[in-house]
Amino acid sequence: MISICDVGPRDGLQNERDVLPPERRAELVNRLAATGLPRIEAVSFVPDDAVPQMAGAEEVVAGIERHDGVEYAGLVLNEKGLDRFRATSLDRMNLTLGATDSFNQRNANASLDEANERASAIVTSRPEKTTVTISVAFGCPFEGPVDPGIVSGLVEHFRELGADEIVLADTIGVATPGQVKSLISDTSAQGFHGHNTRNTGYANAYTALEAGATILDASIAGLGGCPFAPKATGNIATEDLVYMLEGDGVETGVDLDALIAISEWLESVLGRQLEGQVYRAGSFSRE
Repeated sequence: MISICDVGPRDGLQNERDVLPPERRAELVNRLAATGLPRIEAVSFVPDDAVPQMAGAEEVVAGIERHDGVEYAGLVLNEKGLDRFRATSLDRMNLTLGATDSFNQRNANASLDEANERASAIVTSRPEKTTVTISVAFGCPFEGPVDPGIVSGLVEHFRELGADEIVLADTIGVATPGQVKSLISDTSAQGFHGHNTRNTGYANAYTALEAGATILDASIAGLGGCPFAPKATGNIATEDLVYMLEGDGVETGVDLDALIAISEWLESVLGRQLEGQVYRAGSFSRE
């Protein structure tokens, strides 16, 4: 069975103009947990003034109604974020760094070497389950194409340090299936995080699965983007991904109709049509 991590409460909402209060974000986490998703990225431990949409992470965590079998994750960029994470009841830390100097400077005010050093120190301490996500693994909005050798080196480095999982992120949606197949195969990374900026996100996710990935990130209703990456649009939509995989006989364990209902609810909350396709078209019985 493939594991799907819904990153909507974090990566999805961080790029919205409207700032949803912590109680509403906790409600989204709780609704997602009830669909059978095995993992949800619930919050991001970044300064409130840097990403106001993620303010009040601790309040969000306090509002989570835990479901058995669901792993709740939080994003960490540095030691301050780690301290905040440790003060919560979350299950998994998602530690992220970019594959280029420019992206790390915009995202974490650090060079690649500095971001690597910070991340390495956190992984080495191994306080809890740790996923390392390498952002802009396929292309950077500031530096262009990324050398696969740099990404492979980062993967090997963090694997040697003992990271539980490594996820490669197509943060700005520039990858193509052949590139995803090659990098996932060469690095044996367990996960793929794709954006659908250039309409290749779903093909890339399927290719990552075929190349050996067992974890796919997606965002409810296709919400998403990156405040530090110009023109980066939403992630692949969780319900669209589930529809595609289940239709091909790939078991996800997720209730598609329940996901569609959440996207319909989110449309009313945000007051606009969202990027996902399946919630608008509806599911389709193959019987």
